[in-house]
Amino acid sequence: MDLEAILKENFGYDTFRPGQKELIEKVLAGQKAMGIMPTGGGKSICYQLPAVIFDGLTLVVSPLISLMKDQVDSLNEVGIPATFLNSTVEWHDREERMRYIESGAVKLLFVAPEKIVDEEFYSWLSALNISLVAIDEAHVLSSWGHDFRDSYLKMIKPLKQLPGKPAWLALTATATQQVQNDLADILDIPAENIVKTGFDRNNLTLKIERGIDKPAFILNYVKSHIDESGIIYAGRREDVDNIYSFLQKNGVKVGRYHAGLSDKERHQQQEDFLFDRINVIVATNAFGMGINKTNVRYVLHFTVPGTIESYYQEVGRAGRDGLPAEAILLYAPVDLRLHQFFIDKSQGDEQYKLSLKNKLFEISRYAETETCLMKFILDYFGETGTSDCGRCSNCLDNREIVDVTADAQKALSCIVRMKQRYGKKVITRVLVGKDDMANDWRHFEELPTFGIFNDKTLKETSRLIDFLTANGFLRSSGGKYPILLLSAKGKEVVQGKLNVTRRKEAMSVKAVKPMVADGSFDVDLFEKLRALRLEFARKQALPPFMIFSDKTLKDMSVRLPTDEKEFLAVSGVGKVKLEQYGTDFINEIKEFQKVSQNS
Repeated sequence: MDLEAILKENFGYDTFRPGQKELIEKVLAGQKAMGIMPTGGGKSICYQLPAVIFDGLTLVVSPLISLMKDQVDSLNEVGIPATFLNSTVEWHDREERMRYIESGAVKLLFVAPEKIVDEEFYSWLSALNISLVAIDEAHVLSSWGHDFRDSYLKMIKPLKQLPGKPAWLALTATATQQVQNDLADILDIPAENIVKTGFDRNNLTLKIERGIDKPAFILNYVKSHIDESGIIYAGRREDVDNIYSFLQKNGVKVGRYHAGLSDKERHQQQEDFLFDRINVIVATNAFGMGINKTNVRYVLHFTVPGTIESYYQEVGRAGRDGLPAEAILLYAPVDLRLHQFFIDKSQGDEQYKLSLKNKLFEISRYAETETCLMKFILDYFGETGTSDCGRCSNCLDNREIVDVTADAQKALSCIVRMKQRYGKKVITRVLVGKDDMANDWRHFEELPTFGIFNDKTLKETSRLIDFLTANGFLRSSGGKYPILLLSAKGKEVVQGKLNVTRRKEAMSVKAVKPMVADGSFDVDLFEKLRALRLEFARKQALPPFMIFSDKTLKDMSVRLPTDEKEFLAVSGVGKVKLEQYGTDFINEIKEFQKVSQNS
């Protein structure tokens, strides 16, 4: 079976991305497999292509109800019959779809996990010829995942009891080794059937901005990227509303999205963003899980997310088309306190709260580190031994590096003299020599290191402790009341065997406009093709990227196809796309060339 030919004919791609073919072959062999790929890494092809080949139905279980319609529309657009059944479908429409599915005319059915545990629906489902069960966002099955969902676990037993023994495919973009082990156990997936492609996104530039005027930075950045699509994430609804109003007042066409808006307004804002009526949207993390927009060029975080998993999934919404994109975290330590407050107030048990606190500690380390940002994330997901990316703000930071060994030794020695029994707040106040610590019953004032930083502020001292923690000289004990302990590196510093260097004062890293394409292409032709794409999108009530991605249009602008064979060679153009749009786009290219030659 020529899988590459099937890939090109149905999806328009000449070659598979890493891991895709291996997973597809396991699925076609009727096995249980799991794919761990970064956001934008092409997970959906791993079940969509087998669905084309299988005689029976492919059942896709996903918690992302808002994404299902986009996925179905995209599949139908390339001639692959698909539909979805979830709470948004009215009963009369649902009955019609169910009859259509029973006829065997549908290749893929998307459902939410809650549908599987509905006895009536499951009874109907059991009578169908199901060849493949694909479980998307599989990390939520794990109690160690960052978004635990009870209905996901409850559906596993009935899915295992489906007749016909369909193949299984679990997919996730954010899974630590602990989560991977948990999923393999729950889903009975053998170790040799776990395909992990790596989390590196080499088209994505990670940046951190510290100590800046956040609203001013956002306005300047958005205006300098005014023709590009971007998402601005904020932690609170109030922040979303304030940034939205601020940008509006400064002439930016902007949308907003959070749970405090009506369903109608949220839907309209999302549609405006998907259909390119607005280029930028400000949102809480409620937005984006259902967004498959491929041409998002930047993601800005106004506040730091609570976990590295959430952060990397959110920044992964930039550059899904493979073209260069940026993700910038606007960091202030105070942001972490909001997360701490929500963790303390959450309804989860102590183990769940502890898990969240440990994850918050890791994202705080990321925000303070001076090492390569991409390498830090890859290390977190278990990809040790990777090299620096050479493109993040830390790799490109040219600030002067100064020796801070003396201050580091003072801080670390103080922690040792405090018998490594305390957390950051107490340690910082002892180092600065605050009165409440001098009068404390534990007699900290008797320590030779008490007040050793009396010439520094609490903020400066706290940042030093954060730096030492983020860069591996200190480690946290975890637990409900985490304490700071010296690592092996920290002990070497105290013993005088290792020096500590740090970049000088923090300064804002200038936002650089990302390259829009690899290689040269005609920008004027690209804009004409974008306009033609928009015409088709409006006629068919589809988001423009479902017609052709920006990457495909740029490839057209480079290749300049003037016949069907050349047009079919464009990345992202398959047989159905050629039949639907080939003539119009070829004519547009020919007309552009004619005008250019005569001018």
